[in-house]
Amino acid sequence: MEPALIGSRLASAALSPLVRRLLVQEGVGAALTDRPVRLAGLVSFRGEKRTLTERDVHKLAGTLVRESLARPGEAPFPGDEAEAVADALARTLLALGELEMDDVQAVRHGHRELARRLRTTPAARRAAAGLSADATLYLDSITEWACLHILQFFTQRSSFVARTLVEQSRTQAELIRKLDELIRRVPRADARDTEFERRYLQYVARRHGDLTIYGIDLHDSPDEWPLDVAYLCLDASARTAPAPDPRTGPAPATDPTGPDLEPGPAADRQEPPGDGVRWPGRARGADDPEAEPVPADQALAAHDRVLLRGVAGSGKTTLVQWLAVSATRVPGEDPDERMSYLHDRVPFVLPLRTLTRHGERLPAPEGFLSAVGCPLTPPEDWADRVLTAGRGLILVDGVDEVPEAERSRTRRWLRDLLGAYGAGNRWLVTSRPSAVRDDWLAADGFTDLTLSPMSRRAVTTFVQRWHRAAGADARTYEQPLQDALRSKQDLAALATNPLMCGLICALHRDRRGFLPRGRKALYEAALAMLLTRRDRERDMGAPSGVDLAEAPQIQLVQRLAYWMTLNGRTQMDRSRAESLVLGAIPAVPEAAAAGDPQAVFAHLLHRSGLLRESSPGAVDFVHRTFQDHLAAKAIVDEWHIGVLVRHAADDQWEDVIRMSVAHARPRECAEIFTELLAAADAAPDRAAQLRILVVAAAAMEQATEIAPSVREALLSRTAEAIPPRTVQEARALSAAGPLVLDLLPGPEEAGADDVAHMTVVTASLVDSDAAVPFLARYAGHPSVRVRSQLVWSWDRYDHAEYARDVIAAIDPSGLYFTVRNGEQARSLAALGGGRAVHFQGDLPEELIAATVRSCAPPAVRISRNPRLTGLDCLTDAPVPPRDVEIDRCPALTDLSAVGPLTTLLLDDSQLAVVARVPDVEGVQVELRRAEPTLRRVPELFPGLPFLSVVHLWQDEPVDLSPLTAVDGLRRILVVGDPALVLGADGFPSHVSVTVRMPE
Repeated sequence: MEPALIGSRLASAALSPLVRRLLVQEGVGAALTDRPVRLAGLVSFRGEKRTLTERDVHKLAGTLVRESLARPGEAPFPGDEAEAVADALARTLLALGELEMDDVQAVRHGHRELARRLRTTPAARRAAAGLSADATLYLDSITEWACLHILQFFTQRSSFVARTLVEQSRTQAELIRKLDELIRRVPRADARDTEFERRYLQYVARRHGDLTIYGIDLHDSPDEWPLDVAYLCLDASARTAPAPDPRTGPAPATDPTGPDLEPGPAADRQEPPGDGVRWPGRARGADDPEAEPVPADQALAAHDRVLLRGVAGSGKTTLVQWLAVSATRVPGEDPDERMSYLHDRVPFVLPLRTLTRHGERLPAPEGFLSAVGCPLTPPEDWADRVLTAGRGLILVDGVDEVPEAERSRTRRWLRDLLGAYGAGNRWLVTSRPSAVRDDWLAADGFTDLTLSPMSRRAVTTFVQRWHRAAGADARTYEQPLQDALRSKQDLAALATNPLMCGLICALHRDRRGFLPRGRKALYEAALAMLLTRRDRERDMGAPSGVDLAEAPQIQLVQRLAYWMTLNGRTQMDRSRAESLVLGAIPAVPEAAAAGDPQAVFAHLLHRSGLLRESSPGAVDFVHRTFQDHLAAKAIVDEWHIGVLVRHAADDQWEDVIRMSVAHARPRECAEIFTELLAAADAAPDRAAQLRILVVAAAAMEQATEIAPSVREALLSRTAEAIPPRTVQEARALSAAGPLVLDLLPGPEEAGADDVAHMTVVTASLVDSDAAVPFLARYAGHPSVRVRSQLVWSWDRYDHAEYARDVIAAIDPSGLYFTVRNGEQARSLAALGGGRAVHFQGDLPEELIAATVRSCAPPAVRISRNPRLTGLDCLTDAPVPPRDVEIDRCPALTDLSAVGPLTTLLLDDSQLAVVARVPDVEGVQVELRRAEPTLRRVPELFPGLPFLSVVHLWQDEPVDLSPLTAVDGLRRILVVGDPALVLGADGFPSHVSVTVRMPE
């Protein structure tokens, strides 16, 4: 029985005086002497001021017990034990005179500790022996209750107050003295940490604050670009493709309780992430319910842990640099306020190619800095303190650059770090797309995102910045190149990432406006530019004392590329690189005649433009793409086709195989493809087989000549895997490029909706404008999933062209048409009204209003708009929308400008901030927060007749009982796990409550 329960049986006002009689009243002074005032001197049954005898204490205890038994209600213990309980209580109270503590100590310990000490005295233990369980509980509880009153008495005595002040003063003085001595002997850790972090952040800003843009370092241009100028933010999207996620949602129905608001079959009620209409459902990514493309540098603002995938040259390492440098900025002085979420973070840039170079154990936090060559020495345990405080920004770059056999070890290392330092820190891990499977880090809470190819707008911006940085003489080449990128499809197909865009810009200027055709020719021209023309065009002569032509340099450097690729490395020890080059020089006559072999190696390392000493004692290529290209050339030169085929299913060899086909002669190409088909036949599973077939099909684009029989055999085998069964297979097939479009079925042959959907997913991932006419053939398909995939793909192609050929032909029923920018808004307005519109992102209110006026959408969705505060922008439509969805618009608190509405959809984060709402017939609430709650629904919608609740993204239960306060409620539909829904049976009979899993 708790003291509070005893207090309910014994009124304090009546019985507190009885307990107070145990203690001596005022008169002992302020107790300022060194001798403490012991409890033995404060009790009234001992010492000189005795007013009670032991017999009196027994009577007092008996009174307390009788009073509690006389109260109404069930007795706390059997009545025949009253005498034994009273005796035990008396002996416990008498133990006050035996405790070796003073009143200040007693108060500091608290009433429970005081009671515990009383009960453990020998006399109290003997007296309590033999009591029943109920009597024992009563004795424990009444003892604590009595101790509460005893301590209250102590704190009210003037002597106690005075003594406490003296005690505190002495204690504080002693503590200050000891702290002063400790500070004198040991410098403060936080002061040392602060000073070190200041130096370390300066080092990170210098180390990662510049970016090499290939080709800029010609003529009189600077060798590097400031990162602030060079950085171009790309989008990242959820890797999981459109997938069923059935839920209720707004529907064009006049009766909000009718069947149109019921969740229907997944195939008929879905849309891909971010685009299509949710009418009434919307497919979402696996981790983020909204799976919409986001700026890559904002991914860590929304997710603490991100696995970011991207092809070679897509900007993964540049993004790592940008995040690291952004974390070094001072709040208020950052030129890009979007990155303020990283302020006060301590960045750790961990390139795996460096950490795994020697095959040694991956470093613990105290070894992070030394492992990457940072010359600064941190205070002892500094990294541990940073990560324990949750201030770390851990940037792990290049899982694909770790040999496949060592990746499980890398994952264990990551998991160990997460287990020790997971809370509060932010984690980014980068990789090529196929290096690790889709669920590689899913169980550890990582959101899987993929860097999107550069949009046309991004390419245009990159070309402008490149020519601005390259100098005045380059400006004359900018517009011709922009025109070529718009008019030449093969050239535009190459300009999909920053690396290729940089090479194209450099070669276009270097060749006075003429560009080689095809990827192989582009790489070879880039090698020629870097190996021979760089110093020559700067009139530098031979600064290293070695003058070598292009061919012998390639012969030597490709030995290094082959060794790294064969050993699954992207970095090697300088000593090993030197030994490989020195061993090869005698077989290359021009290099052998160039003089000192050591000088030849130094020339290749410092002047070739292909190699670099990325950290002390380590050598790598300036970009992985050049390593793959040269490794492929070495394989073809040596005709090591067996090595090529053995690695056909290895993700690290995909580009090497493609480039090998490009280097090979026609008969050699035929042999490569024949061997690849044989390897596919011998593959252990469908996934490996599909990977080999896709790599082979993609490599056909690189072949200068291929026998028709070989081509047909390859295409027929690839067609066996079409249509793909999963999104992962669709993504793999799309890597084969435009040729896969010829293998995909048209809408007449596709048959089932699932087949049509996967076909459109595959085609929409093909990075070529050739996909647009193919996708247009599916515009009239009856499946919402198919049509919504088409809408979702709008942002991947030229906005005006895609709108004209695809968007205009799509049946709009059941779809939202997403607007992310002004171009899409104008294109949609030109198509006329009748389409539901989804305004996504930080769009100005004026653009939303103009689009609504032009399109008169029957339904509107607004998401992720941080500035919008009201919905006046929706009121100028000729016919105002009747269905509105709002989510993740933190400043949007007033929704009252619209209405009356048929349906209003809110997520619970929006529900938490809304202050004013319109009249509405039906509301849908989507629960995504960690602690789902419906408490605000009665406040906002007191007369609501119908409520739909979607509870699919959290494992925490939701309580429906707050909804009993909604007077007008007649129907509740909950889509989610019934085991996570509480209070469903607490409604009156006129309220229909349905709880079910999605179909």
